[in-house]
Amino acid sequence: MMLTEQAEVADAALPVEAFREHLQLGRGFADDGVQDPVLITCLRAAIAAVEAETGKALLIRAFKYSVSSWRDYARQALPLAPVTTVTALRVVDILGAETVIGADLYRLAPDYFRPSVVAKGWSLPVIPDGGTAEIEFEAGFGSTWDKVPADIGQAVFMLAAHFYDNRSALTDRGKVLPHGVAALLKRHQPVRLLGGGV
Repeated sequence: MMLTEQAEVADAALPVEAFREHLQLGRGFADDGVQDPVLITCLRAAIAAVEAETGKALLIRAFKYSVSSWRDYARQALPLAPVTTVTALRVVDILGAETVIGADLYRLAPDYFRPSVVAKGWSLPVIPDGGTAEIEFEAGFGSTWDKVPADIGQAVFMLAAHFYDNRSALTDRGKVLPHGVAALLKRHQPVRLLGGGV
């Protein structure tokens, strides 16, 4: 299985000004924007870490998920939430020939932790030997930062500040998320029960 982000979040969508305020950086100087590339890098790193920890896409964007077999013949869990729409489902054979599956044959089952593509009939389409199924979908809380839950947004700022303060560190082996960040993210982490994973 492989998850591919189709396009990264634009710099303009990142909460750079709010993060600058979180860091209490000076304002009103001619070189106010000189730190922006560093702030953007820290924000992107923190967002990536939080998304990996929670299985949540924070800002909405397009993804492609490829699998070589269905986990369940009638349902395939998706690796990110919240999913807003499934835009395409294709089966690709070993030679690369694609078959587009009509939207009347499947539906999105929304879930905060484990959204799924579910067959409307008995099963999802057969994946041929050596082939794959490709599911294209959009996931995220919204297109602007104010749509991200406040506790997740705070966790991103805290982690980005940690990265900013320790940007010259060569290594941080064995370290887990800072305690405050982990506490804020705890309720958003996927529940792993009965092997119902992706």
